[in-house]
Amino acid sequence: MAETRAAGRAAELRRILDRAIRAYYVLDAPEMSDAEFDRLFLELQALEAAHPDLRTPDSPTLRVGAEPATSLAKHRHLSPMLSLANAFSDEDLAAWEERNARIAPDVVTAGYTLEVKIDGAAVSLTYQGGVLAVGATRGNGVVGEVVTANLRTVPDIPLRLVGKGWPALLEVRGETYMPRAAFDALNRKREAAGEPPFANPRNAAAGGLRQLDSRATRERGLRFFAFAASAPDARLPFKTQAEQLDGLAAWGFRVEPHRRRVAGLAEARTAIAALERELATLPFGADGVVVKVDRLALHEELGNIGDREPRWAVARKFAPEVAVTKLLDIKVNVGRTGALNPYAELEPVEIGGVTVSTATLHNADLIAAKDIRIGDWVEVTRAGEVIPQVLGPVREKRTGAEREFRMPAHCPDCESVVDAPADEVMTYCPNVSCPGRVHESIFHFASRGAMDIRGLGYEKVKQLLDAPLIKDAADLYGLEAERLVALEGFAEKSAAQLVQAVAASRDRPLSTLLFALGIRHVGAGAADLLARRFGTMDQLMEATAEQIGEVRGIGPTIAAAVQAFFRERRNRALVGRLRDAGLRMDEPAKVTAGGVFDGHTFVLTGTLSKLSREEATRLIEQAGGAVTGSVSKKTTAIVAGDEPGSKIEKARTLGIPMWDEAELLRRLGR
Repeated sequence: MAETRAAGRAAELRRILDRAIRAYYVLDAPEMSDAEFDRLFLELQALEAAHPDLRTPDSPTLRVGAEPATSLAKHRHLSPMLSLANAFSDEDLAAWEERNARIAPDVVTAGYTLEVKIDGAAVSLTYQGGVLAVGATRGNGVVGEVVTANLRTVPDIPLRLVGKGWPALLEVRGETYMPRAAFDALNRKREAAGEPPFANPRNAAAGGLRQLDSRATRERGLRFFAFAASAPDARLPFKTQAEQLDGLAAWGFRVEPHRRRVAGLAEARTAIAALERELATLPFGADGVVVKVDRLALHEELGNIGDREPRWAVARKFAPEVAVTKLLDIKVNVGRTGALNPYAELEPVEIGGVTVSTATLHNADLIAAKDIRIGDWVEVTRAGEVIPQVLGPVREKRTGAEREFRMPAHCPDCESVVDAPADEVMTYCPNVSCPGRVHESIFHFASRGAMDIRGLGYEKVKQLLDAPLIKDAADLYGLEAERLVALEGFAEKSAAQLVQAVAASRDRPLSTLLFALGIRHVGAGAADLLARRFGTMDQLMEATAEQIGEVRGIGPTIAAAVQAFFRERRNRALVGRLRDAGLRMDEPAKVTAGGVFDGHTFVLTGTLSKLSREEATRLIEQAGGAVTGSVSKKTTAIVAGDEPGSKIEKARTLGIPMWDEAELLRRLGR
């Protein structure tokens, strides 16, 4: 009897919660408070924990995330996921229609549907009996990766279809994306934790889909829009794309809210221009409008261009917004590696809803090539809707009072004589303790992949410099919890944790320290090669450029940069202070035989959650294995972390086993 009551209550809770989720996320019309939702959600969780057999595949509790997967399986899409051709102008759009009209003359009078092109990651959702069975990434268009557990955490994706008319086997296509607000919040969180920010919402969304732990996916706050459906064994009840979008909405999906049907291209051009003006106000990234022939029967008649793209749809891309303003001055800031980066101070101008007063100029050679002068009127755009950049001058507005720019001979922040290598376009300050580069250099020093000092993010570094409790990286090792608690944002626990994290970094090997020092051209791979070859900091510091250049994989450019770094007295002084602070100045010997990975070769891809790539490489090598940068038939396994690259596809093609970080650590006995 009790079991029957529990089953009835669980079913009732699922109905209530499903309705609330759809009302909140799909219909934008909340029906209950967050507190009430949470209370009912926790009640269902408790019921399912006490009676595991009551948990159904479409339970709302599955949205909280599951245990990490050991790998991502493959999924063959029921029909190929194709790409879209691009139209960059009204003329391109007219030419697209003309080509289609030669095949199917009715396209001219069939009408078009317009949908804002979301800048996200395409996925396919397979429903069996109305229940979500498989969710997969686009992959190569034919075969994707199974990410069902991750997609269940996306609240816009129905776990069970509603309404009527859907077939027993249904595949729905759509776009997962990260809203601008969620992206900004995620990057603030990453920077506070000392992790590098994501470049754009699209990459963050794509990486979120491929997490091995779906709880990490849920934290990214992904959303979803559906745009198409197919049924291999049945005919869908839609005659037009507009009807299909409305039908998807009736089945429980969110569809792009700015969608509309137009009678022809003239009306489409007017609507696209209006949507382009709204671009900056959209809560998600977008770079155009997808134009589709509305009548679905014409989709079959027009067909596809090979296995690449459909003829019946095209992406009308937006042109980047350009504004003209006055270039007031060209100034220079100093980056982490000492690079002197020229930037423009502009008379403030609005671009895409954002007021811009500075913009990148890249380097002196590009300024000269574009003939950009101080005092010019210039064209400015926002590259990738994020970074403002100067396109070039408006020469017809020159008065003759404009001045040419010259890179300074001395660093603007520390007066060191700058280094301008003949074979490079950049100019550098050689002083690692230069005030202009110290913030970036300390942030890099503490970041994951370098000394990995958890809790020391970008803003925390700035706070310590402003206090001032530190002047350079060596000062980190003299921090005391008692002084940290006096700063805003530090409690006793967080202060103690930071001091402990700093102390733990003392035992990082020489290869990690060399990378952390921010020597120009010395990435993690080069640092490892140098540490392996010279063994100790002292031997490397005394080596000539010729000796350094003899290391396989180290060219003359890197050799010259390393020698120049250690020739600078202030850099040598910094290394001496780090030595006095107890940091390790040697590289542990590599195990060559007898380790658990003796004779095995591995490839690392993506970002691991616990280990930096350098730490993972070191552990593998200490166990007798080798780490290479490319996948081959000789690769033992590929170790995949967050946002793995294209190497993972080649590994699957070759049948190479895939491990996650937990599997690597397990095999290492950790």
